[in-house]
Amino acid sequence: MIVSSPLFGAFLECLTKCWLRSRDEPRAGNDYAEWARLRETTYSEDCLTYLRMTFPECDRVESPPISRHVRSPTWRLATDVLLQTNRLESRLHALARKPSERRGGQAQFIPYRFQFSNQVAKNDKLLLAFDALVLAETLGCAVRFGNIVHGPGRTMRKVNLSPLIKEVSKQIANIVALITENSPPDLVLNAHCTRCEFQDRCYNLAKQKDDLSLLSGMSEKDRRTLHGKGIFTVTQLSYTFRPRRRRRQSRGKGERFHHSLRALAIRENKIHAVDIIDPKLDGTPVYLDVEGVPDRDFYYLIGIRVGSGRHAVRYSFWADDEQGERCIWNSLLDALSNIPDPRLVHFGRYETTFLKRMCIRYGGPDQGSVAAIAIERAVNVLSFVYAHIYFPTFSNGLKEIAGYLGFRWSGSPASGLEAIVSRHRWEASRDPSLKQALLDYNSQDCDALEVVASRITDLHRAKSTDCESFHSEVIHASEIKSESPFPFRFGPNSFVLPELEIINRAAYWDYQRERVYIKTGINSPRGRQRASRPRRTAPAPNTTIECSRVICCPTCKSNLIYRHGRRTKIERDLRFMRHGLKRWITRYVIQR
Repeated sequence: MIVSSPLFGAFLECLTKCWLRSRDEPRAGNDYAEWARLRETTYSEDCLTYLRMTFPECDRVESPPISRHVRSPTWRLATDVLLQTNRLESRLHALARKPSERRGGQAQFIPYRFQFSNQVAKNDKLLLAFDALVLAETLGCAVRFGNIVHGPGRTMRKVNLSPLIKEVSKQIANIVALITENSPPDLVLNAHCTRCEFQDRCYNLAKQKDDLSLLSGMSEKDRRTLHGKGIFTVTQLSYTFRPRRRRRQSRGKGERFHHSLRALAIRENKIHAVDIIDPKLDGTPVYLDVEGVPDRDFYYLIGIRVGSGRHAVRYSFWADDEQGERCIWNSLLDALSNIPDPRLVHFGRYETTFLKRMCIRYGGPDQGSVAAIAIERAVNVLSFVYAHIYFPTFSNGLKEIAGYLGFRWSGSPASGLEAIVSRHRWEASRDPSLKQALLDYNSQDCDALEVVASRITDLHRAKSTDCESFHSEVIHASEIKSESPFPFRFGPNSFVLPELEIINRAAYWDYQRERVYIKTGINSPRGRQRASRPRRTAPAPNTTIECSRVICCPTCKSNLIYRHGRRTKIERDLRFMRHGLKRWITRYVIQR
């Protein structure tokens, strides 16, 4: 079985994706995956054109034969290089040959890899190391360094491949073991699923199996622990929730998130809550949503919704390029300064990071101003949802929670990844329809944020007034104990099937058989009550003995007394028995 470079890249992202690609599974529609594939092809062609211009035509060659028998090639840059061994295969974007500085020395080969993203991840370095490993096996020499060209500015990054080769070799062995299996690996949804061409296929299969990986935020360690307990589905997990009273030491700490309570909310399709905290949206609420390109740390659209209901006013600040980022930040500060008592409301850490970065890059508002107070008092709605309110959704994303509350997005884009694709397409074409679609999407995010924040406020108000509608819509975690079908008391258990009662009796009889009781008289040891023994404490000292300092050894009369290389006193230890003094022990440490 030959392991190719695309197969190795798929394995780094997902085991299921690697197995499906090895079986040539037809790819389903995914806008981001298709756009990323076309974008990578276009970017590679542009980088190859730019790289060819840096070498004379006589030093360039395309698709040359590479083998260990070709020892002294004359080219310095080769493009579209196909490498294949008995077990590995790779197609290099470009390969540079650097002649040795000394006469008769071996030339150095440097592989190139092009990545359109502005950030270089570890998987990109491992892919370059895979290319270097195939090249090393083909040429029979070591390849120590490689270059990654990334970002719109074609930034070149030199990567040391020596520490990555061992990891790549281990991953290749795992890939061979994976693709030789006839059955696919265990399905696990992860963060890469939104960027994968098999997203719909895996998600539908996970829904049919009711797999635990549907619950976002659950780690692989937690899933393995639940699998060891025989819990494999979300429905099974929902029956394991038990309300616990918090310890006094942990009452000041943050609330713990319970995946079992989220599973219970999904099973019953009702909102469950541990506690409902008031967001305190006093003043004029300003709902904030920001769009940007994460790999470039560039924010191009700021949308705010001032007020609530039909009288709300919307503002959108758009930046054509990185130079316009300062302008939209200043526009936001001016808008906040003209709003009476503004209270910024956002969802998640993305906007929190945005506010901090903008204050560092371009400076924040004046200390004590209206805009400065609004930024300092910004409210993150997610902090009032996480571990406090459990909506019957698989994640705490704004799209899922607002969708459960009845809000619907219209048009495209409908997600953050689709918005990134639309932004790149607008930068390439400057199509006004794409810009308007992004403005509408950002405005609808602000509307969805208002729906979620208003719902939390209404739930807190209903709880404070003890309204009947609150108990019909929300189930409090402390009330689940009385409504649960599981016994929460000591005593005999009632079984639905009589066979289960027979099994339980047999198990109890087997437990009793392991204990042997012997009666020695009329009074049985089991019948006697044990007398309570007083708690023993260490005896208090009644005599104080003072020892004078010893200046010499009583045996050899030497005054060179040391302990751990330092001059010290003679040590005397007091050894106690259980109820009193046992003896004195004197130790001498002498070094001549």
